[in-house]
Amino acid sequence: MHTPRHSDPHDVPGNRSTAPRDPYEELGSLAGAPGGEFPGGEEPGHRWSGRSRRVVRRAARPERHDTRSVEPREGRRWWRLSGLSRAAKTVVALAVLTAFVALADRWAVLYAEGKAADTIKNQLDLAAAPEVEIGGFPFVDQLAEKKFDSVRVTVPDVPADRVSLQKVSATAHDVRLDADGLTSVHGAHIPELEGDVLLSFDDLSRELGSSQITFRGEGGDKVRAGGTLPVAGQDLRVHAEATVRQQAERGIATDIGNMRLDIGDLATYRPGTRPSEGLHLTRKASADLAEEDGEAKALLSVPSIAQRLGVPEGVAREGLGDDGKLAGLTGSPHFAREARNLDLIDLAQDDPQVLSALGISPDLLDALTGLTRPVLADKLSLAFQLPEPPHGDIRLRDVRVEKDGIRVRLSGSGLSVGG
Repeated sequence: MHTPRHSDPHDVPGNRSTAPRDPYEELGSLAGAPGGEFPGGEEPGHRWSGRSRRVVRRAARPERHDTRSVEPREGRRWWRLSGLSRAAKTVVALAVLTAFVALADRWAVLYAEGKAADTIKNQLDLAAAPEVEIGGFPFVDQLAEKKFDSVRVTVPDVPADRVSLQKVSATAHDVRLDADGLTSVHGAHIPELEGDVLLSFDDLSRELGSSQITFRGEGGDKVRAGGTLPVAGQDLRVHAEATVRQQAERGIATDIGNMRLDIGDLATYRPGTRPSEGLHLTRKASADLAEEDGEAKALLSVPSIAQRLGVPEGVAREGLGDDGKLAGLTGSPHFAREARNLDLIDLAQDDPQVLSALGISPDLLDALTGLTRPVLADKLSLAFQLPEPPHGDIRLRDVRVEKDGIRVRLSGSGLSVGG
């Protein structure tokens, strides 16, 4: 019997392998390999690598078709973007409109604040226009109602009697306007205000004409003054203490005490008529008399002065003629103590040349004589008086001494400005 020839050994009867047919071979023929050849020219029976199998698997994988329509999805996406764009435009438009409204309202506030500052400056005769800040928003609505919630005014350099206040700040509440519109504000009525006044220590020296004097707070109601004061061509050290108190309703007064002028290490002047006051030698200067024969002899040569020193006339004459006895006399503690108790101004009435011998010129003595307690106290006074308002009432209260100045709370009622 003729045995048919088979090209594939696997098809020969009796030679069929029990192994299943490689599915990748079938997939390869389905993929359209030419002439029944396997991709890549591989021979039948060749075992494919994992990579080749993946290539064939992907090539043989049927293409999936999405049955959903593409157009509606793109349409929905377009409408969604369109909606966001319109919302953004609306937000931007609202923001721009709000900015213009706020800008217009702010311009109206600035205009009104400037008009109010000019009115206050002219009515109170101030050197500079104050700072005016109108609170509340929106301003136009408040103007339409002719009522402001709050108005803060800060006035610099307010004249107050002898001195100028560095700053007066006050906040008025429920201010009612007398107005016919933004450009026709005739005045304002202030039912209530509160604020504070600052008298700067730095400004006091300039105001008092003694730039070399400094003031500092000692706490409570005490102020300490120190520095130099020119007197008859000499710079004398000055010391004083001021007690601050309120005077009447709008004023502050100071009681000056412990005033002292030091003429170097030679003498100290305290204005007044008490025994401890007047012009006296310092402890150092009285002790130096034991070594300064010329000064000691100048004192003992005047009988009235020797008597005040407690030196009998005969002992004084012996000391003037014997340097040894003079040294023993002037070196005693009794002599130094009595020398400190002498009022040099009284000595000058007995013999003007005595002070010259001690180193005090007649011009300085005359100037010190004119510096009485009231005169010197006036040079160091920190008092001030607020000007009386044209209408209404202003009162000071709660006086406090701080490190940099004197601060006083103020309150007012029934005030008005403008026409």
